[in-house]
Amino acid sequence: MDNMKKEEPQDGKQDQLAESLDDLFCSISTMIKSELQGTNNHLELLEKMNVRVGEEYKGFGDLASGLRVFVEQLKCKSGNFNEYVEQIDNIEKQVTEFEAVVSMLDKYVALLESKVQSVYLPKVHLPNQQ
Repeated sequence: MDNMKKEEPQDGKQDQLAESLDDLFCSISTMIKSELQGTNNHLELLEKMNVRVGEEYKGFGDLASGLRVFVEQLKCKSGNFNEYVEQIDNIEKQVTEFEAVVSMLDKYVALLESKVQSVYLPKVHLPNQQ
């Protein structure tokens, strides 16, 4: 009987130890599952963010493609205007040259006018003086 009394407390200690270890393993298992679930949640969030950013960049790509087409159209239109711009530049150059000629003619006419006045004004004044 003495042996039975000694075995009972030891069995009780082993049962208690087994229960404690079982609780410990269950707690560790729950903690690991929670950590893995948290990591999984982060990865799902990251995936959703990547999809959203991808959609946004796709929109930017479409916009950039549209802008490229618009720029090409503007280049074609501006190419058509280059001929007219060259004509305007030529006209401006001719006007500048024409202004120089007009200025020279103006000076020449002023010189002629002063010569004519010097020749005719004294004759006009002479009869008035007599």
